[in-house]
Amino acid sequence: MKGKKGMSLVLVGLISVCALVLRAESQNQAPAIPIPQSGVSQIFTMEGKFVRAAYNNEGYVIMGYQPANRSIGEEWMLLEVGITVREKVPDFTMTRDRLSVETPDGKTIALATTPEFRAANTQALQNRAKVQRDSINYFPPAAYRACRIGFFTDLSDRAVAWDQFDVTSDRACVGRLYFHIPGGIKYGQHWLNVKFPNSLVRAPFRIITEEEEKTFSKNYKSISQQVKDAFKTEKKK
Repeated sequence: MKGKKGMSLVLVGLISVCALVLRAESQNQAPAIPIPQSGVSQIFTMEGKFVRAAYNNEGYVIMGYQPANRSIGEEWMLLEVGITVREKVPDFTMTRDRLSVETPDGKTIALATTPEFRAANTQALQNRAKVQRDSINYFPPAAYRACRIGFFTDLSDRAVAWDQFDVTSDRACVGRLYFHIPGGIKYGQHWLNVKFPNSLVRAPFRIITEEEEKTFSKNYKSISQQVKDAFKTEKKK
């Protein structure tokens, strides 16, 4: 039964993404938006210019990456990320080693350590993120309690950093992730990999040029409506 539900979720995701591409083509607004292939069973959305959500029957990940897209050539990447587990999924502890970024050249970059982050000069990046960011406060209905992902603390933040946090289905955990990208951030398809106890969720995000941004921006719809509709559909089943 659980397997059938998983296949159903994947099918719904594929239909919704195909509809997005067809809509763009039919309106002659722009070339079809490339659909990244995750290689795992999941649903992901491409709505919202710099917001992506990906989930399966176990975990849910949402991310905003506008600061990263404005940091071409720089060696530090900042991602705004939200994580939770689905209803009836057992609680678990998320640790640093469960998070990584895959770059367009196929390299997997681990989450930065606290010493690496503190030794780096990320003040300009943090300042940029204050004005170049998008809301990622879109979670499944069951996740209503605020939760901090505290792997890092910004220079002006008095909070203490820690190496793990508890993930439960009623907690919407949100925070910033930092990755050191040798050679600098480049254009192209990236992935945020999040390992849950029994599965991997891969949230796709594409670092785009200014021209691509102008071309594609009209083809994205509201991320809040997308998430709301997706979980409303599941509830009815």
